[in-house]
Amino acid sequence: MFGKRGNEGFGKAGGTIAPPPPVQQPSPSAPAVLVEPQREPPRQQVPPPPMQTPQRKRPARTDEYYDTKAQVFSALIDTIDLSQLAKLDGESAREEIRDIVNDIITIKNFAMSISEQEELLEDICNDVLGYGPLEPLLARDDIADIMVNGAGQTFIEVGGKTIESEIRFRDNSQLLSICQRIVSQVGRRVDESSPICDARLPDGSRVNVIAPPLAIDGPALTIRKFKKDKLNLEQLVRFGAITPEGATLLQIIGRVRCNVVISGGTGSGKTTLLNCLTRYIDADERVITCEDTAELQLQQPHVVRLETRPPNIEGEGEITMRDLVKNCLRMRPERIIVGEVRGPEVFDLLQAMNTGHDGSMGTIHSNSPRECLSRIESMIAMGGFTLPAKTVREIISGSIDIIVQAARLRDGSRRITQITEVIGMEGDVIITQDLMRYEIEGEDASGRLIGRHKSTGIGKPHFWDRARYFNEEKRLAAALDEMEAKSKD
Repeated sequence: MFGKRGNEGFGKAGGTIAPPPPVQQPSPSAPAVLVEPQREPPRQQVPPPPMQTPQRKRPARTDEYYDTKAQVFSALIDTIDLSQLAKLDGESAREEIRDIVNDIITIKNFAMSISEQEELLEDICNDVLGYGPLEPLLARDDIADIMVNGAGQTFIEVGGKTIESEIRFRDNSQLLSICQRIVSQVGRRVDESSPICDARLPDGSRVNVIAPPLAIDGPALTIRKFKKDKLNLEQLVRFGAITPEGATLLQIIGRVRCNVVISGGTGSGKTTLLNCLTRYIDADERVITCEDTAELQLQQPHVVRLETRPPNIEGEGEITMRDLVKNCLRMRPERIIVGEVRGPEVFDLLQAMNTGHDGSMGTIHSNSPRECLSRIESMIAMGGFTLPAKTVREIISGSIDIIVQAARLRDGSRRITQITEVIGMEGDVIITQDLMRYEIEGEDASGRLIGRHKSTGIGKPHFWDRARYFNEEKRLAAALDEMEAKSKD
């Protein structure tokens, strides 16, 4: 044992907290229950499932539980030698902590059931070795987002809906400590002097932290989780996000090296869709990705991943997205993938799209393809470029081939709502045409929206010659014909 002192070092001798165990309380009345319904032994089988479910779902804990945990944790920190603990592997370190915590519980004479003791052991191990109360949420693959609003309030997104979780932290100090542990893994920091930070977890999940004094009620932590199983277009078809013909159209768009912008609001699935499209990039192409926080999961063998860098404590050393995109042009890329376009770097990306880097892609926050074009124009102006409006629009129309619009609907479902082609200029206006759009037709009794993807009747899209160059014109014609036939049904 790596204890620094004997049993007398287990913290302050304190009162015994003995919350009555819920499982043992009804035991005196058990015989009476057995006598009454003698012919109904199956009733004895009903109580166990409800007792197991709260344990699995972690019911809301009482203040007594957190007081007990604080006393045990304080005694553990006084007792254990963290420098020696750091030399052990994860499993051995957990066993060591469990042994010491069991000793503390025995010495301080806490009255706890076996299930409560196991839960306390797991919580403390997570606090010392992992991400504390976040561990059970990170382990669940059905959670898309984790939103911590200070120590006492945590929300999660499940199935497209935001619900409050029973998870809470001991105090804001514990929450800030976990935030610092997360961001330090990617060489960043968060404290009063640098209270805003973007980072990522080892599995690629995106993390944002904003700490006091900017966050008034305690640190605010937001985690956009990545699914362990990477989604593909076939799965999106099964989920109803796109039709099989629409998925084929997207495959061809990715394959024939169209320049694509994926547009959508927050949480609409832009990054997931970008990952899906990149699966159809040929294995012999050199792809360079630029991101604020590396989260793309490309499967090609020849991928170079770049990530921006915030300024240091002296305000120096910042590497912006524009710096990365400009440097990409010197790295002999065949495709440039920008995780999220949000500033003047859009001009450099358009220049790349227009100068031999066909098939480049990026995402942008906007609510429609037309709004996407307007946002690109305004972001170019943000960079200080003093070009005439018509010239800017000519650059945009000459660079972008396809805009794919994703949306998160009010029932929580995600849909690809438009596949729009940019076909050129007419006067001072950029001309677009929809190849496919999603139309809402109503909702069912459970509140789920009912809609369908419909063809707009375009039989020969503007990128037809490009598809023919890649021998994809027959598959493209078949997909458009099938889409048109289903729209008429």
